[in-house]
Amino acid sequence: MSKENSKLTRIRMKITFLGTGTSMGVPVIGCECEVCRSSNEKDKRLRTSIAIEVDGQTWVVDTGPDFRQQMLRAGIVNLDAVLFTHEHKDHTAGLDDIRAYNHSTEKDLPIYANIATQHALKMSFPYAFPTENRYPGAPSIVAHTIYADTPFEVNGVGVVPIEVIHGKMPVLGFRVGDFTYITDAKTITLAEINKIRGSKVVVFNTLKKTSHWSHLTLEEGLELVEELKPERAYFTHLSHRMGLHEEIQAELPKNVFLAYDGLVLEI
Repeated sequence: MSKENSKLTRIRMKITFLGTGTSMGVPVIGCECEVCRSSNEKDKRLRTSIAIEVDGQTWVVDTGPDFRQQMLRAGIVNLDAVLFTHEHKDHTAGLDDIRAYNHSTEKDLPIYANIATQHALKMSFPYAFPTENRYPGAPSIVAHTIYADTPFEVNGVGVVPIEVIHGKMPVLGFRVGDFTYITDAKTITLAEINKIRGSKVVVFNTLKKTSHWSHLTLEEGLELVEELKPERAYFTHLSHRMGLHEEIQAELPKNVFLAYDGLVLEI
């Protein structure tokens, strides 16, 4: 483990999986497959997002279309920051609903995003950014620009960004202490993999078993786990084409798990 990464360990965290599905969620509208018809709650997946509770703070990674529902379901009353992985709508479309937190705190909500994601947010939610004639009751954010090669802090807690490639798009994952969260990855360079090394718990997106041009498959996710050898690994951003939760889980190594909505980890 690098000296930089060793400084990040020994941070206690609680991770809640707010959503573990793909851009269409599970069940998919109009689909009659066995996964979409399953009565198992672990087969019902909102769009991918997590909450991180650390050092008395609560952060959310991405505000997808299900953001409001996720906050209510998880009972998240206080929100201190949002970290964005990238600009796709299944990770940003719920930003408007942060205004409930603006109203309760009477403060702007800090967001952390790269330049491309900020540009996309400004196109979709121009009224959420500082303006001279802000509409009363509109969401209110203060944006912090982050870069793939530069660690940053959120209210004193260190975060290491990890750049992965989603098709041809750069996407950010994040390492906090012994925890690394990666979503919407297809390829990861050795330099970025080295940032992950030493993490006790890792999360990767694994869309399905068969090949996909912009997401890791189940086999590719398992190969990364074998390379990194974390204590525990969790797979998220799962499509209905992955298969039934219980059947796939039974096939996995003992330290690898399919994440599901509502799963809570203590790290």
